[in-house]
Amino acid sequence: MSYFKHESAIVDDGANIGEGCRIWHFVHVCGGAEIGKKCSMGQNVFIGNKVKIGNNVKIQNNVSVYDNVCLEDDVFCGPSMVFTNVYNPRSAVERKDEYRDTLVKQGATLGANCTVVCGVTIGKFAFVGAGAVVNKDIPDYALVVGVPCKQIGWMSEYGEQLDLPLNGNAEATCPHSGIRYQLNGNSLKRIS
Repeated sequence: MSYFKHESAIVDDGANIGEGCRIWHFVHVCGGAEIGKKCSMGQNVFIGNKVKIGNNVKIQNNVSVYDNVCLEDDVFCGPSMVFTNVYNPRSAVERKDEYRDTLVKQGATLGANCTVVCGVTIGKFAFVGAGAVVNKDIPDYALVVGVPCKQIGWMSEYGEQLDLPLNGNAEATCPHSGIRYQLNGNSLKRIS
C-alpha cells in the first residue's frame, strides 16, 4: 500500500488511491472512487463510487463527496462543507438517474460549512467563503460569499484578495507571490 490508512477507515475493493495519500479516522472510500496522489481525507469523510479527485486535494473533517462530483488538483474542501447530487430530492422518489455533475476546478477553495448545490462549475482558484451557498457557476479567481452566494471580489492563486473592481479593465499584483492578473470585463486571468 503506497498510502496511509488509519485502522478505523474503510476502503472498499476497487478504489484507486494515489501514492502518498492520507486517509484518517472513520473515512469511507467506495470501490469506484478515483483519488490522485498526495491527497488528505480528514476524520469522517465519505467518498462515493462515481467520484474523481485530482492530486494534492485536501478534504477536511465531516465532508461527504457524493457521486458525480469531480475535484481537480489542489482543491481545498473546508470542514463540514456540503456537496449534493440531486437537485430536488424526495425520500419517496428514486432519482439516482437524475444526478447532476459538479466540477470544482484546480486550486479552488470551498470554505467551512459552505454548500454546493449540484450541477455547478466552480472556476480555477475561486474562493467560496465559509457558510456560502453556491447555486450557480463561479468564475475563475472569483471570491463569493453569502446565501445565495454573491461575488464580492477576486482572489490570487496564493489566496489573497486582489485590489480590483468586479468589472472593467484593470491589473493587479498579488503582494505575496508577485504574480500579475488582468481583468477584462468580468473575467480575470493570470498574466505573469
